[in-house]
Amino acid sequence: MVDDSPSLSRRKLMQGAAAGMATAFAGTTLAQESADRSAAPGASPTTLPRDPRGLYPHPPFPEQQQPWPGLAGAMNPRPDHGESSYRGTGLLAGRKALITGGDSGIGRAVAIAFAREGADVSIVYLPAEEPDAREVVQLIEAAGRAAIAIPGDIRNEFFCVKLVDTAVSGMGGLDILVNNAGRQKSHDSILDITTEQFEWTLRTNLFGMFWITKAAIPRMPAGSAIINTASVNAYDPSINLLDYAMTKAAIANFTKGLAKQMIKRGIRVNAVAPGPFWTPLQVSGGQSMDNLRKFGAQTPMGRPGQPAEIAPVYVTLAAAQASYVTGQVYGASGGEGNP
Repeated sequence: MVDDSPSLSRRKLMQGAAAGMATAFAGTTLAQESADRSAAPGASPTTLPRDPRGLYPHPPFPEQQQPWPGLAGAMNPRPDHGESSYRGTGLLAGRKALITGGDSGIGRAVAIAFAREGADVSIVYLPAEEPDAREVVQLIEAAGRAAIAIPGDIRNEFFCVKLVDTAVSGMGGLDILVNNAGRQKSHDSILDITTEQFEWTLRTNLFGMFWITKAAIPRMPAGSAIINTASVNAYDPSINLLDYAMTKAAIANFTKGLAKQMIKRGIRVNAVAPGPFWTPLQVSGGQSMDNLRKFGAQTPMGRPGQPAEIAPVYVTLAAAQASYVTGQVYGASGGEGNP
């Protein structure tokens, strides 16, 4: 699971990629599908304009707390991962994807979107997240695609290597890797972060990503895509997420450096930098209770994003149509000015 809250060259990239983004977003519908159909008979719900401010819940949110790592099914309100709204258009037909943290949050939404775009999907998750993972497996299979469930802890190097083998064997190949799993723990001060907690965050967010990517690359053919999940915290670190923000800055840097190496193999490498998204990270220690009640209120949108709203960005970066896009970080932050 992972969460989260410019230069001329970046602006040019976003302008040039707009057409590709539109293609992926055309595959998604949001919460008002039935109303759209009645308002404009014969029109496609995906093409009708909607006011994004009112699509999903706004703060204040009810007080709630779960033990780490948290379950999407126990959140109030329950996040929208696109379970009933995402519509695929075949952008990833025949592809083979591996997604860490694929049981809930952004990873779950990406798994659903990838499957409905035609990809087989392997998801990696902690054993404690099994209830959420079972739901994702059912959704992938309902889309007619193969689903491989891989429980384990990516802080362990042996498991990281093994999970790649399991995914490749189960799907018959691998050409999309999404490094999405992450740990986020709120601390008011550096003085409150123990060495054990610091290592836990780094091994989950950085070591695991490094090991999995290193194991996956030799199995990935030219034309493959690697997508990492960074964060708005890479550019504007939250006061209470010092160690988490540090790892997200490293992920953005890792993405740009790896992209320069991997293009020699024909593999594209990009990242997504989310702003505040409503996921189990927030209710399992990722935010203080005060921050949780007003989560997302600071954005110009006035609310947090839902995982279903960011999955199309991952689809775009994975799709063959984005053949000239590598070494980039795409933002989705409700108007806060991510890259």
